[in-house]
Amino acid sequence: MKEVLVVYYSQTGQLRTIIDSVLSPLDQESVNITYHQIIPDEPYEFPWKKERFFDVFPESFLQIPTEINTPEASVLSKKYDLVILGHQVWYLTPSIPLNSFLKSEAAKTILNNTPVVTVIGVRNMWAMSQEKVKKMLIGLNAKLVGNIALVDNNINHISVITIVHWMLKGKKDRMWGIFPKPGVADNTIASANKFGNPIKEALITSDFSSLQEKLNDLDASKISNLLVQMDKRGNLLFSKWANLIKKKGNQGDPARKKWLRLFNYYLIFAIWLIAPLVFIVFLLTYIPMYNKIQRENKYYASVDYKE
Repeated sequence: MKEVLVVYYSQTGQLRTIIDSVLSPLDQESVNITYHQIIPDEPYEFPWKKERFFDVFPESFLQIPTEINTPEASVLSKKYDLVILGHQVWYLTPSIPLNSFLKSEAAKTILNNTPVVTVIGVRNMWAMSQEKVKKMLIGLNAKLVGNIALVDNNINHISVITIVHWMLKGKKDRMWGIFPKPGVADNTIASANKFGNPIKEALITSDFSSLQEKLNDLDASKISNLLVQMDKRGNLLFSKWANLIKKKGNQGDPARKKWLRLFNYYLIFAIWLIAPLVFIVFLLTYIPMYNKIQRENKYYASVDYKE
């Protein structure tokens, strides 16, 4: 009997649904699946209140952990053949609950010398967040063997509008009856069961050496180099904002609130003005940068990590 542990955090339940779809082909007679849901001591309520949504930005981007629940003793005492790590992206960075788990003593115990498959549910940009997860997994002596990223397939600006509607209103419906539903599409989630078969094969044979290649053949981690460039640029600018706001105080401090409002205005400016400029530059440099782009795409779709 193979032992699989699923570690995840999900506000809306979408990520858990994705994971369940991915794992549905695993035969329960030969695979035992245990779930550990990460629960912060101070909950992140859904739907978000706008002030709270922005207030988590500095701690999220700077990867400052918060207090979370400890896995049960039965989980900590067992050696797993595979860990599925559910990955949400907050502000181009692993969510605070996931980051907190990966920086915990429990993670050191559970993930040491253990194969890991990350499963990401995200609006669109995930590459730089995954790089941060890769780095933490290396520090935990874990073995990243696969990654699956499911995204909102609508164009960037449409998905911005719909995700804000979902996050702040709590409604995964067609905004005004015009816009598409936010988040990862239902049919995309349902079809994620195709990834379960190569995972099952690798698990049963204890050979994960070609798993990511097989997952990529099924479009598990499609890379848009345009989004990667936006992700990189966003990380550089977010770093300046996060450090500046953090210096203004802790959550609730008046000075911090003022700078968070300015950050809100900056985000609007960046999404609607800077992002189109990045797109234009990307188009102008695509041909001379083609070989580099292809190398980058191959790297970000892999489980490799380089500083």
